[in-house]
Amino acid sequence: MKRALSVTRDENFAQWYQAIVAEADMAETSPVRGCMIIKPWGYGVWELIQGALDRRIKETGHDNCYFPLFIPMSFIAQEASHVEGFAKEMAVVTHHRLKAVDGKLVVDPDSKLEEPLIVRPTSETIIGDAFRRWVSSHRDLPVLINQWANVVRWEMRTRLFLRTSEFLWQEGHTAHADEADAREETRKMLEVYRQIVEDVLAVPVVAGEKPENERFPGAVNTYSIEAMMQDGKALQAGTSHYLGTNFAHAQNIRFQSASGELEYCHTTSWGVSTRLIGGVIMTHGDDDGLRLPPAIAPRQVVIVPMLREKPEDAEVLAFCDRLKADLDGLFALGAPLRAIVDKKPARAANKRWDWVRRGAPIILEIGPRDAANDVVTLIRRDRLREGDKIVSIATPRAEFVGAVPALLAEIQAALFAEAKARLEANIRSDLTSFAEIADYFGKAAEDDEAAAAFKGWVRAPWARPTGAELEEVETRLKALKLTLRNIPLEQSAPKGVCVFTGRPAVEEILIARAY
Repeated sequence: MKRALSVTRDENFAQWYQAIVAEADMAETSPVRGCMIIKPWGYGVWELIQGALDRRIKETGHDNCYFPLFIPMSFIAQEASHVEGFAKEMAVVTHHRLKAVDGKLVVDPDSKLEEPLIVRPTSETIIGDAFRRWVSSHRDLPVLINQWANVVRWEMRTRLFLRTSEFLWQEGHTAHADEADAREETRKMLEVYRQIVEDVLAVPVVAGEKPENERFPGAVNTYSIEAMMQDGKALQAGTSHYLGTNFAHAQNIRFQSASGELEYCHTTSWGVSTRLIGGVIMTHGDDDGLRLPPAIAPRQVVIVPMLREKPEDAEVLAFCDRLKADLDGLFALGAPLRAIVDKKPARAANKRWDWVRRGAPIILEIGPRDAANDVVTLIRRDRLREGDKIVSIATPRAEFVGAVPALLAEIQAALFAEAKARLEANIRSDLTSFAEIADYFGKAAEDDEAAAAFKGWVRAPWARPTGAELEEVETRLKALKLTLRNIPLEQSAPKGVCVFTGRPAVEEILIARAY
């Protein structure tokens, strides 16, 4: 049977990804180059991710707040290394009004701002300015806040959800009296991200510390969770940064200690964004479309009446409504079950494939015979086919209703297990020299969009080179379109010598092509 998408993963992974975003009706490009319109199904997924993460953020003692979209340029300029990291991506506002000239709107030259404003690329500087006002004593610490917002970073090559000029995210910012407390916060929030991505999104990750050249601008340490996509590339799924006192010195965030001394705060920041949705697509999607983990599926059970414009159609619709009422009283994966009866005036087969492409975990097809026999015909999206045959199972209605919470949990676990097995099977630890690594990955594709042979990750011995030596490492990897991903937190005893320096290794590091 023909696949639901026009292109498969093996034919062209990049085009397959774009096809899912379109066919699952998740998002579309906007009239503003590089930006996206997130459609209801895609935004519904984001709301569920947001809700799960927001609960965890609050459970760990943080409060939500909101800061302005515009940041004075002088704030950005206070932190030199921070500016260097974002300078080429910043959008700048220089005037505050338009005027009509010869029937056309133009920028009014008399409206030039005294100080240009930066459209928020991240909020460390403006939040640091607030911390300066909010903190005066050790009794004011720690400050634990989070905001849900949009940010703007100009991108030359965009891809919906993965990399757009404007995207949605949350950014946590905290201030602490001492280094130990701030470092504990940094690792705590990394663990929150790991749990959310693995337990809710069913995407397995490797948590670790970024090498020096991959740190967030201005950070002392950056930690990340890295996920493997089905094409073997890595996706940075979340980051947590220990900023030391760098931003505190730049913005004079000081407090009086218990001994009466003025000291600088230690600060952190951490965030995830809508690129997680792209990660879900590339981790779980198949050649028929999206497969959503039930925890983030806006509709977990979709009931499709098989209508034929006959008198018994009313009985079918009534049966479907009673079935939905039964499901509405249930809980699955810790939340009220989300079910819908699709009554759109369209052919039942078309509606079924629409929900297949969207990734609804369970699709029920109900015809006159099903209604008469009090059964449902069940399709599991995670196990849609055996070969080319669509798998559907007739199940007594009462039996299905009683089993559906456990069935959704089973689907959630199955998607994670499948992705976990793929991750573990495709991290190579047997390459002991850069020549072997270069041979494994081969020449980088001239066009990133082209289909390429699958290559997983390499976990290699590492001696933590710095300075010019690290720059040389970066240059050698860049020629192969490779990057250092992170130094996994879970380490075995160091083995052999560093693949780049030849010195005794102190740990292992992940190397991969990445989004």
